[in-house]
Parts: sequence; C-alpha cells; structure tokens
Amino acid sequence: MAKERVTVIDIARAAGVSKSTVSLVLQGSSLVNEATRAKVNAVIRELGYVYNRSAANLRQAKSKIIGIVVNDLTNSFFAELAVGVDAVVQSAGFVQFLANTGEKSERQREVIASMREHGVSGLIISPARGTEAADLAPLVESGIPVVLVVRDIARAGVSSLISDNRAGALAAVRHLIARGHRRIAFLGGFADTAVFEARMRGYRDALREAGLNAGDDLVIGSAPSRAGGVTAIEQAMMLEDRPTAALCFNDAVAFGVCDGLRARRLEPGADFAVIGFDDVIEAKTAVPALTTVSVDPQGMGERAAELLLKQIKAGRAEPEAIVGPVRLVIRQSCGSAVERRAKEVS
Repeated sequence: MAKERVTVIDIARAAGVSKSTVSLVLQGSSLVNEATRAKVNAVIRELGYVYNRSAANLRQAKSKIIGIVVNDLTNSFFAELAVGVDAVVQSAGFVQFLANTGEKSERQREVIASMREHGVSGLIISPARGTEAADLAPLVESGIPVVLVVRDIARAGVSSLISDNRAGALAAVRHLIARGHRRIAFLGGFADTAVFEARMRGYRDALREAGLNAGDDLVIGSAPSRAGGVTAIEQAMMLEDRPTAALCFNDAVAFGVCDGLRARRLEPGADFAVIGFDDVIEAKTAVPALTTVSVDPQGMGERAAELLLKQIKAGRAEPEAIVGPVRLVIRQSCGSAVERRAKEVS
C-alpha cells in the first residue's frame, strides 16, 4: 500500500507551529527565528517531506484577491472600513480576504504569510501594536502593493491613509470648553500608538490655548473597547476633583463610558458630556446620540481600496501619504438637540 504523502499541515502539527510558519521556513523567510526554523527543519527531515517548489510558484502567482488585515475586528469601525473596501474592489473584479490579528504581531506575520501564499495582488493593513518598518520590509522587497490605514509606520516605504487625529481632538475639546467645561478627561486607548499620540496632542493643545490644566490625572488609558470605557470612567469618577466631560479615544470607549455613567446613576449628555471618535453607525442611533469626531470609516475603506488598485495597476509606484479630513458631529451626548449640525474641521 502506498505511503500517504506528508503535507505542510503534518509538519506544522508535529513541530507545534502554524501552517504559515512552516511555509515561511520553506520559503527561507527571515521572519522566522532560528530556533523555530531549526525545529521545523528537523521535523521535515524526520517525516521525509519534499517541497514542491513548482507548485508553490503556481500558488504564489498573482490573483484577483485583495488582503485586508485589521488589528481589532471586534471594533465595528473595521467592519465598516471593510465594507468600503469591498464596494470598490468588487466593482474592479477583485475579492477581499479579511483577517483579524487581535493586536498580536505574530498573528499578523502569519496571516500576511498565508495571504502571500495565495498570491494576493495587494494588502490593506491596519498594523498591530508594535509593528515596525522592518516587519513590512519583506513586502516592500517582494513588490506587493501595500496601503496602511488608521495607523502609519514611519519609514516603512509603503503608502498610508490616516485621519487628521490632532485636528479632530482639537475641535472636540474646543467644543467642550465652549460649553463651559473646565475639567475635561481623555479616556481610553493605548499610549504606545501613533493614533493615541496625535489625539492626545490635539487634546492638550486645546486645553493649553484656553489656559486650562492638561495634567496627567485626567488622562486615563485603557483598552480601546466598550469594556475599556467602563474601566476608564470608573477611574475618572474616583478622582478627588472629578471631570465633567471627556473626549474618548474612540466610539467604542465612549459607549462604555456611557454605560459606566449610567451604573452610577449619571445621565450621559445631561450630567456628564461625552465625545467619541470615529462616528460608527451606532453613534447616530445610540441613546443619547453620540457626539463624535467623524472619520468616515466606510469612506476611508473606499479611499484605501482606490489607492491600492492604483498601485496594482501602476506596478511599483512611489508611496503616498494621505491625511484625510475629519468633522465634529454634534449630537445629544454633548450638546442640545438643536445643535445637530456638523462642523467641518481641516
């Protein structure tokens, strides 16, 4: 009876690694550390696996596939962004593969490797925390078009599309100050990301220009999620001199802040002013409707897809860095019902 052919899956199972890691070893990728490479190669020799390079080359031929790699698919912002991407790439005859890294850089390496195996024509990536330019170098060297969204990475050598985070935060805090607030908190987000840094800069700049305290006690970081928002507002309410308003890192945090306020029998918009960031679909229908800085996530997805398709068509193209405009949308969580107009900010 003929012996069954050893597969990459068999190698991965025996070595205790992922299929994508085995593929990287077979391709001679520098992304795999030496200890893992040695372990995988030992299993390959032991099981007698033979790498069919011709078949691999066929698999790696460019397809009509666009890869989308996001850092947190539990945030509805990324679902809306993916809808925008799909609307553009579908009309151009492409399909999209969507993967979630959960902020894990190792998972990000694996899904990118897997997408390369399937011969993706280009990648749209919202990088996981800690991603560095060196992590994207293999993509740059391979000539695969890449567009970074939401988070930019300095000196990565790829195109990027981000929002004007400083301007959005500046407009939001100016609005809170205009409504009489003097103790304004910044709630949620990871301090080691460029997005947090830019939004924090706008927050502090607005306070300074009004001669208000921009002390660290009012800046409370947390996971950029609804649960993180609950945690952040709980800490803020324990301050001796409590804030009366907050700019939240994103809408997910803002929704959590509203939950935490209600748990303390405080009504968002009436007892405490809340502003989010993103303007996801739920922001308009929330109770109270959420005042937020709109970055138009679906529109961002559309623009990212258009930029990527342009690069695919051109082949190797010079990287473009685009900063999209934002707008403050005033609703009931911070402003009266008659103040539903949107204020454009550049």
